[in-house]
Amino acid sequence: MSQRPTSRRAFLRGSAAAAAGAGALATSARAQSADPLITEVQPWASGLGDGVDATPYSLPIRFEADVIRRNVEWLTADTISSINFTPIHALDGTITPQGCAFERHHSGAIELRKQDYRLMINGLVDRPLVFTYEDLERFPRENHVYFCECAANSGMEWAGAQLNGAQFTHGMIHNMEYTGVPLRTLLEEAGFDASAKWVYVEGADASSNGRSIPMDKALDDVFVAFKANGEALRKEHGYPVRLVVPGWEGNMWIKWLRRIEVLNAPVESREETSKYTDTLADGTSRKWTWEMDAKSVITSPSPQSPITHGTGPLVITGLAWSGRGAITRVDVSKDGGITWETARLAKPGERMAMSRFYLDTDWDGSEMLLQARAMDETGYIQPTKDQLREVRGENSIYHNNGIQTWWVKPNGEAENVEIS
Repeated sequence: MSQRPTSRRAFLRGSAAAAAGAGALATSARAQSADPLITEVQPWASGLGDGVDATPYSLPIRFEADVIRRNVEWLTADTISSINFTPIHALDGTITPQGCAFERHHSGAIELRKQDYRLMINGLVDRPLVFTYEDLERFPRENHVYFCECAANSGMEWAGAQLNGAQFTHGMIHNMEYTGVPLRTLLEEAGFDASAKWVYVEGADASSNGRSIPMDKALDDVFVAFKANGEALRKEHGYPVRLVVPGWEGNMWIKWLRRIEVLNAPVESREETSKYTDTLADGTSRKWTWEMDAKSVITSPSPQSPITHGTGPLVITGLAWSGRGAITRVDVSKDGGITWETARLAKPGERMAMSRFYLDTDWDGSEMLLQARAMDETGYIQPTKDQLREVRGENSIYHNNGIQTWWVKPNGEAENVEIS
């Protein structure tokens, strides 16, 4: 199919051809007769609307009430230690609204006031320090857009197609603009030992969730964030302060950050031994697999976002990201990987941030096997699931970045299938 921009004339030709379908026929009929939504005064134009203080903190309009996070009830025994999923199928652009961004808790989301917040830096430092929230705000701050992806995102798909929706297969991810202070700045304030090799970061919730981070990464781009998308962090995202670890698995982005210990060796915590390691076919496990490899998914059309407008012009769109750097290219296949077309990136890729891609095409009503394949600035190319399984088998839970397939049927509905 050609990737030429869709012109008005081409659109009208497509609409005329689409008249053979029932839905498109109704659209064509309305266009040829008086439409009461245009010719008659409607209720919303017949009176006054809400005043400026009707909703002091605005929520989405009720017509968008279905655009919400969702969990999978049978996935965990209780929602206290569980996860829900970002409605990526219903969003566009790249920035995730905080109210839609997925949650992952180990002992539930806690309430911690700014006034009660403390952050300790100890271990191999000249001056052990304790910072208040107000202390952090006095340091020079930065703004960066990064994605945060749970290592288990797409994990249920290792053994084949499982859940029918992009929200459930790929929705353990969000992409937000964070405001905060580089971790390097705080470590320098404490006078960290230059020979130290690790830091251990720990949260204030009851699980005391903690992870070891190599010092090289800690001094590079890790930072302590207290805002997201221009406002305070949400409770479920670590209010008032969380850690941001660009490009690395979400379990390391410690929420309600309370302690940073400078060490010469990793702590070997629960979350880096029995959990968040990648079990291989022979029963051994890969360890320290922090980076999130290049990955992509088509969000529309998809099982939760079917084609409803009939044949003719169609925008295929989705998201791509890489923990190794910026996305440089995304290809889309409509035939299960036999042929590929290069999609259009909405803007140049940003390091460790999500990219939106579009493929503007025409659909004749034939079934499609839609796939996306991402490439990043290191030259890494997103693999198929079979390529991953050749190396790692099917025992893993984490780091599944295999190519996803949606089977789009002639009626426009889509289904999760596997074509490796």
